[in-house]
Amino acid sequence: MGKHWADFQYEIYLHGMTGAVPRLPTDLTRLEEITARRLGPGPVGYVAGGAGDGSTARANREALRRRRIVPRMLRDVQDRDLSVEVLGRSLPAPLALAPIGVLSILHPDAERAAARAAAAHGVPYILSSASSTPMEEVAEAMGDAERWFQLYWSKDREVTRSFLGRARSSGYSVLVVTLDTPLLAWRPRDLDQAYLPFLHGVGTANYFTDPAFRAGLAKPVHEDRDAAVMRFVGLFADPGKTWPDLAFLRENWDGPIVLKGVLHPDDARLAADAGMDGVVVSNHGGRQVAGSVAAADALPGIARAVGDRLTVLFDSGVRTGDDVVKALALGARAVLLGRPYAYGLGLDGQAGVEHVIRCLLAELDLTLALSGHATPASVTAADLVEEGR
Repeated sequence: MGKHWADFQYEIYLHGMTGAVPRLPTDLTRLEEITARRLGPGPVGYVAGGAGDGSTARANREALRRRRIVPRMLRDVQDRDLSVEVLGRSLPAPLALAPIGVLSILHPDAERAAARAAAAHGVPYILSSASSTPMEEVAEAMGDAERWFQLYWSKDREVTRSFLGRARSSGYSVLVVTLDTPLLAWRPRDLDQAYLPFLHGVGTANYFTDPAFRAGLAKPVHEDRDAAVMRFVGLFADPGKTWPDLAFLRENWDGPIVLKGVLHPDDARLAADAGMDGVVVSNHGGRQVAGSVAAADALPGIARAVGDRLTVLFDSGVRTGDDVVKALALGARAVLLGRPYAYGLGLDGQAGVEHVIRCLLAELDLTLALSGHATPASVTAADLVEEGR
């Protein structure tokens, strides 16, 4: 029998024979509560909070919860393989770490620690444009490991062009373009603390090190940081972008392009028509539109609409291995994991992120096997039922 992700549970049990127990919970849904007790309200609220009263974040969890897996028996699951092909890349499991900005508010090692943890287990790391660490330094920390770059699409074309060139030169292979944040949403947990890290120059590392960005400053960043911050605020996102603007990205990026934040089948069709390679069905973890459709409810319709034309990925609400199984059954090729790894980082740095990755993939492996699946490819909508229907 070959090594499986599920073997992590036996490592834990064997260490337990010496009196050792995991430093962090193996139930990843508990991490938010523990992080809230250990870190300040500003950083915790920034990561855990959502738009409005948080209804969209709750809807994301509920949409996954009400779908239930129907296990099948007496299927050979002794030898299992969780690997998948995504955007022409062979991944060890249907998982990538989602882009999360300003990670230095959680841990001083910030994006470097998360990236090293992903690299240690072969999981792609998606670096946010709004990282606390320049993209080149994160790439160096990862070596040859798979890394993707997330773009917040700036008003300044030259800054965007420069970002794309730097990312390609640093070995980022896939471009993930976030569409759902042309403006920051009304986020009461941040507003009540008057907490926005960008105004303190946190999460601006890619901008402050960018030659095109710096060319627009009257003085170097270190001489007038406030002016640099205000330039960042002024160009960070562009609510005037429309579908024809995607041609600029295709002209300046020669690898796969994935559009993140798609919730309507027609938008997914427009992405395919524009020559994109994939979409991430996502509502930004409930952080952008209060009252939005849950991402898992939007996923099946999008997969039906474009699953033969685009790679369909999923995020928003994923916390457990069974959540991943459900997303696969609803039509996703792979999922992006967000908040749980951020909590792991805040609680235990790189080791915390590795713990989260290993727990999630062990639970995924076991849930698949105990439901009668030796690979993710055999999971279909027929493996789920929906409560109340």
